Amino acid sequence: MGRSTKVSGASVPKQGTRKSQNLGCYVYGIVPADTRLASGQQGLGDPAGKVKLVKHGEIAAVVSDVNVDEPLGRPGDFLAHEGVLDTAVARGPVLPFRFGAVLTNADAVVQELLEPHHDDFLAALGELRGLAEYVVKGRYVEQVVLTEILAESPEAQSLRETIRGKSEDATRNERIRLGEIITASIEAKRDLDTRMLLDGLSGHYTQASLRDPSHEWDAVHVALLAEVDDQKGLERALREFGERWAGRVDLRLLGPMAPYDFVIAQA
Repeated sequence: MGRSTKVSGASVPKQGTRKSQNLGCYVYGIVPADTRLASGQQGLGDPAGKVKLVKHGEIAAVVSDVNVDEPLGRPGDFLAHEGVLDTAVARGPVLPFRFGAVLTNADAVVQELLEPHHDDFLAALGELRGLAEYVVKGRYVEQVVLTEILAESPEAQSLRETIRGKSEDATRNERIRLGEIITASIEAKRDLDTRMLLDGLSGHYTQASLRDPSHEWDAVHVALLAEVDDQKGLERALREFGERWAGRVDLRLLGPMAPYDFVIAQA
């Protein structure tokens, strides 16, 4: 989109200028009115609109112009949405909106969103002051944990020996059963290891939200609401905890980011 493409000798014209587009006001989230946005930050859309604030009282909506005649939902749009919010959370509390909130214009943002919900939004921002979301992801080292499972399950050991060196067709039932045992064992280990992780990080977060596994060998996937000022403490605690799992689980910490797992505002 936005390029001139030759088709059978004809030229498809470039996308119109922003002045000629049917523009709406895309809302990313709510912040305190005194928030200072990153200079020159661009939002979603093609071309991307400049991110700005629409203020009312003590709160403001983080917005950018978007062409409402163009569909939203391209991969770059989702990334831009999150990028705007994650940049804002480094500068203060943020109430993130779900992807896709568009209002007619800045006046509508004030009249339909900020004015009727001012006090509720302000109170929620107060509760989030100084807090951000961090995500802990851990992936099992496959061969190490598979060895654990085989050592713990005589049935799995027997099935492994039965299928060794034989064709998949000849051992189809045995392979299915072995897969079931492995899957159930990983789920049980994931539950136990997640509880151990949360206990190990106790004191470094105020709330936790379990996320669905993003991979079959995920060990942990949790979102934490934590003090931004304690980020180094959280990192240190995770590093110390991770030493117990060295060679068994690969851990990483993502954040700070907007508190998507703990509060989502509605347009």
